[in-house]
Amino acid sequence: MAKSVLEKIWEDHTLAKRGDEYLLYVDRHLTHEVTSPIAFEGLRARGRRVRRPDLTFALMDHNVPTSDRTLPVRDENSREQMRTLAKNAREFSITVFDYFSPWQGIVHVVGPELGLTVPGITIVCGDSHTSTHGALGALAFGIGTSEGEHVFATQTVWMRRPKQMEVRMEGRFKSHTSAKDAILYVIRELGTGGMIGHAAEFRGEAVKNMSVEERMTICNMAIEGGARTAIVEPDDKVYSYLEGAPYAPSGEDWTEARKYWETLKTDDGARFDKSYKLDVSRLEPQITWGTNPAMCIGVSETVPEPRQFGDSSQRRIVERALEYMGLSPGQRIEGTPIDVVFIGSCTNARLSDLVMVARLVKGRRVAQGVRAMIVPGSMLVKRRAERMGLHRVFIEAGFEWRNSGCSMCIAMNEDRLGPGERGVLTSNRNFENRAGPGSRVHLASPLTAAASALEGKIADPRRYSLAGLDELGLEWVSPWIERNILKPLGGG
Repeated sequence: MAKSVLEKIWEDHTLAKRGDEYLLYVDRHLTHEVTSPIAFEGLRARGRRVRRPDLTFALMDHNVPTSDRTLPVRDENSREQMRTLAKNAREFSITVFDYFSPWQGIVHVVGPELGLTVPGITIVCGDSHTSTHGALGALAFGIGTSEGEHVFATQTVWMRRPKQMEVRMEGRFKSHTSAKDAILYVIRELGTGGMIGHAAEFRGEAVKNMSVEERMTICNMAIEGGARTAIVEPDDKVYSYLEGAPYAPSGEDWTEARKYWETLKTDDGARFDKSYKLDVSRLEPQITWGTNPAMCIGVSETVPEPRQFGDSSQRRIVERALEYMGLSPGQRIEGTPIDVVFIGSCTNARLSDLVMVARLVKGRRVAQGVRAMIVPGSMLVKRRAERMGLHRVFIEAGFEWRNSGCSMCIAMNEDRLGPGERGVLTSNRNFENRAGPGSRVHLASPLTAAASALEGKIADPRRYSLAGLDELGLEWVSPWIERNILKPLGGG
């Protein structure tokens, strides 16, 4: 019987079945400072320990300050949450990448780059965007606090098996369009509920041509379409990305792991409950206009009229979104003045994203009056970018070069938009108040965000030439960077 990659991993990890629920073994449990405290308290109250501390990893990311780390943490809640995670990690013998760790960063960036994420494993984390790890061929789920306590205590989780949805991306991207534009368009087409109850498997020529980091972007944002998780079958690009990572298998273990990983292909004839196809060659840069990621248009388009929506309740939602965002029906989105640009988050803060931004802003300047921030997804990304000399490009262009953290995406720290401030963000959610009370968020790709920073208004990045990789004057390039970052961008 033909099986999908999801079915193969699911069956390999099923321990028991109860009605329509399956008990899955968990290979990797990732946790962070915001969603874990209650789960740890539950363990204490019941006198339980963490069953597999060696398979459990804690990170500080959601509310860590991204400013100077030699200064005290000013926010009391942030201090307490980080202090609590450190205490819990010590008590339960869990590895923690804390505020001062050289491997600190956003959990969904750190997992893949350290090799904690590998093909064929099950991963859970108390964060909805855990689907990101599916880009490497892992089966990854966001879980709630009670489920987290269960995983801590048993290294298992009860779960219903989702239906399967095939999302085929065919064709080749035009210049200045990217994986972020593709997934925004998919959500625009299907709506925020279009994938509910399904695991999305991304397939097709465009996905095969994507780098591993681009695949992380589409898997990350599948959650915004309602997906339970997302996955891409692993290939040589994934193996290259992981080889030599600190926690990845090595030596004979690597050889054996590769043999298993290479079986994780979706068989011809595998059955999907739902299918969607996108020709990415038709895409222009996308940007959101409203208060959910499906409220999206091409950068050359106009804000929709409420009357375009046939359902009266949907019209009211659109009217509310336009009022909140301070936009008018029929208004061209391009040229809308902005206050802030944020390039970061678990969606678009990896090294390849930063290289693309550097190619656009090289030799140019951020518009006067615009605050433009670049927040690397991890401290390892930050160090690699600095060794390459990318930070000089950003600073000379007028960007703030920050330390790693979730930052403005979640606004649990000092990085936030003020009431009524408008920002172009590379993150994954544009809900009301998401980036701060009264904040107005437009989601876009790193290139669209960078172009908007230069103009002080929403801008079409296609108007800007991209510097060649040789023009960036890169000061250092490791074999890993050449192979996994520069080569997919057309260099190396």
